[in-house]
Amino acid sequence: MKKAKDIMTAKPFCLKASDSVKHAAFEFRKKKIDGAPVVDERGKLVGLFTKGHVMDVVGLGLPDDTPVEKLMTTEVVTASMETPVKEIWNTKVGRMPVVDNTGKVKGIITRTDLLKTYVREIELSHDKLEVILNAAYNAIIAVDKEGYITNWNHAAERITGILAQDAVEKHVMDVIPTTGLLDTLSTGECKHSIKIQFGNVTAITNRSPIIKGGKTIGAVSVFQDISDLEHIASELKASKELNKELNAIIDSVYDGLYITDGKGYTTRINKSYTRITDVKAEEVIGKHMQELVDVGYYSQSVTLIVLEKKQPVTIMHTIKGSKRCLITGNPVVDENGEIISVVTTVRDITELINLKEKLEKTERLTRKYHFELEHLRQQQMGSTEIIGQSKETKQLLDLACRASQVDATVLLLGETGVGKDVIALTIHKNSPRKNGPFIKLNCAAIPESLLESELFGYEKGAFTGAQSKGKPGMFELADTGTILLDEIGDLPLNLQGKLLRVLQEMEVTRIGGTKPQKLDTRIIAATNKDLKLLAKKGEFREDLFYRLNVIPIEIQPLRRRREDIPLLIIHYLNFFNNKYGRSKQFSSQALEVLYDYNWPGNVRELKNLIERLVVIVREDVIDRENIWALLYKQNLTGPDILSQVQDMSLEEAVADLERHMITKALDRHKSTRRAAAVLRVSQPTVVRKARKYGIKNNS
Repeated sequence: MKKAKDIMTAKPFCLKASDSVKHAAFEFRKKKIDGAPVVDERGKLVGLFTKGHVMDVVGLGLPDDTPVEKLMTTEVVTASMETPVKEIWNTKVGRMPVVDNTGKVKGIITRTDLLKTYVREIELSHDKLEVILNAAYNAIIAVDKEGYITNWNHAAERITGILAQDAVEKHVMDVIPTTGLLDTLSTGECKHSIKIQFGNVTAITNRSPIIKGGKTIGAVSVFQDISDLEHIASELKASKELNKELNAIIDSVYDGLYITDGKGYTTRINKSYTRITDVKAEEVIGKHMQELVDVGYYSQSVTLIVLEKKQPVTIMHTIKGSKRCLITGNPVVDENGEIISVVTTVRDITELINLKEKLEKTERLTRKYHFELEHLRQQQMGSTEIIGQSKETKQLLDLACRASQVDATVLLLGETGVGKDVIALTIHKNSPRKNGPFIKLNCAAIPESLLESELFGYEKGAFTGAQSKGKPGMFELADTGTILLDEIGDLPLNLQGKLLRVLQEMEVTRIGGTKPQKLDTRIIAATNKDLKLLAKKGEFREDLFYRLNVIPIEIQPLRRRREDIPLLIIHYLNFFNNKYGRSKQFSSQALEVLYDYNWPGNVRELKNLIERLVVIVREDVIDRENIWALLYKQNLTGPDILSQVQDMSLEEAVADLERHMITKALDRHKSTRRAAAVLRVSQPTVVRKARKYGIKNNS
């Protein structure tokens, strides 16, 4: 079994706790890694710092000289040099430092390292399986549940004269119609000692279904060319040499053979049987099978069952606690139908079963990873389905569709969460550029020091740490397609002038370069800020604003298009029910609360809330109390209230809190009835207390 020391990357790059985030980001990009262990001056592990922590610096607004120790993960899962790879796999972490018994970092293992190891093991196992099958003396043919050939060993090539490359993946009826494997698939029954003809070759075949989970998923036929054996059998009566030859043949069979006479006394076993079971010939020859069962050699005897039923019998048996064997007993009868001997074959299929299970597990993992990658790709592209029936949404769709037919610059305006990126993608997918790339760049998510190179790219040697071949910028990557400059209001002033030149000339020059490159790119910008106001304050270039503001499209917040809320609720409820295997529903009171809420976070807040409700609510029906717990509790209480009442008497504090809660509920819902529902009191109570505290209600 492979251990951590066998697959780890030795002497990995490590950070010191005092290293800055900027230094870490630079080294990550230079070394093309996603994270690194953090060690002290003695080389002992103290934490783990990843690209995710670098992004946290941007999200938290921290300076790039922040020491990594401020953000690093200190609870790190580690492995020793002797930790088995299987145990590391089960930890489900992205990267795992390998340390010695003093805590010093000796290496690091990533999920990619693990996947490569498993692929190599699978390839080795597949090769072993092919060697096993091709080493068998008997021909082996296997088909899947549809009858297409999956296995065709060397013995099958020898006996039939058909090469594996001309048989595998073809339907068995098109290659050898006489195998009877389709009957086995249909009936699910085993057939033994069936004589069939392959041209001039006569063979004896055993056919068995391959069953998993109670379902037949294929069938296998093992057959032996007996054309020569029939001739040899006729000569055995007169020649001891031929008898020796027969013994040699029996001992050369890869399957174990156990032979008794017609009364159940052991007459012969072959070497393969000894290899599989560790039972030696001198221990059983001449002994009756019942005697061997009684003394504990076997828990049951196929031979005794064959003698009792007078027909072939096949069972699965476990030998020596771990070996899985397919044991088949066949009666040998004389011309009068009397059993004169019983021949039992023992096939060790432990390795075959293990390899098959590993292969199936790998296939399941492959399908899972493929699905996850496809899911991530779809998430990256987003959905172009715009849900809504309000007048505002219909006007928005009409304007977006008309804008998609021209290449003019579009400026998307709207609050956070209204779906600006969805509208941008809708414009792209309905435009003549729909087959080109769609590149999205968040101007607020990338450090200013990196933003210029991300936008415009750079030439070889443009700056310290630059890639040896240079790097194209986002504008180049979006050639023949569309680029979305999200959060354009956060673009630094020094880059606004460069962006203006790109828009005017439709060409870009890489950092460190001298030759401009022509662009064929549609530009869409998006922001939740008032660019005109920023321009007046000198925080945004006025000329750039007018260049971007060719086709302005303002996306109304959700509170101004409430007709869309029910449709969005139904859409996301169905989506998350399917995703998590739930069947949640909203009560009418819950829908009313959702409809009345102002949704400061817009569609994104609505989507996130519904996902949380589907996941955390135990009942099938989500009621208004469940929603109140998430929407209003945190808004009607909090540290600000407590700080205001800490020097008051209890009576004054209660009155102040009542005044605050009733005022806020009436301001939000504009109705004493809805405010009463939120506060879970009667409407007359709200009216009376509002009058008591002098709260005006404009409803």
